[in-house]
Amino acid sequence: MRAPAATPAPQEEELTAPTFLEVFRAGAPGFLREGFLPLGAFYVGLRLDGLAAGIIASAAVSLLIYLHERRAGREGLLVRLSLLFVAVQSAVGLAANSTVVYLAQPVLVAAVWGFAFLVSVPLGRPLAGSLASAWYPFPRWFRETPAFKRVFGIESLVWAAYFLARSGLRLTILLRGSLESFFAVTIVTGTPVMLLVLAWSIRYSIRRLSD
Repeated sequence: MRAPAATPAPQEEELTAPTFLEVFRAGAPGFLREGFLPLGAFYVGLRLDGLAAGIIASAAVSLLIYLHERRAGREGLLVRLSLLFVAVQSAVGLAANSTVVYLAQPVLVAAVWGFAFLVSVPLGRPLAGSLASAWYPFPRWFRETPAFKRVFGIESLVWAAYFLARSGLRLTILLRGSLESFFAVTIVTGTPVMLLVLAWSIRYSIRRLSD
């Protein structure tokens, strides 16, 4: 009786090198949609028909973005959390009947994100790496390597600095400046700067992980 043939050992997933444009095209459109459209809808609604109209317009646009993400096959935890936050933010803003309360919520959430990026580094689970894995399918074994944790640990610190600095600036202007100044600072320090940091992050990770 012949012995059964040995089953080949499972191969580790092969990691193909991504290009900058591939990764940037995968993530940048979502940054643009989520960073500009809901805030723009809120401002237009606010100026046309008051706070409630602005909140409803922003929530409607956020819902359309969520449906778009679902149709594109991106129905992960972050997408659902974003929609949940929009619902909570809208409810709190309407209940308080305050533009400051409504606009302060995402500012504080951004600060929480900053602290989350910061704390994830000493825990050995850099948040930037977890988010990058949603854009590029890094194998599980590779996510456990020192190189992966070192590269995305540095990126997590950079993102933490960005979120905390932006939150502090926006909160100061929201409490002491005009609404127009707040929107201007939010837009300028939002998508444009975020895309620059994003572009640096992609280039940095590709270069360092390919060394």
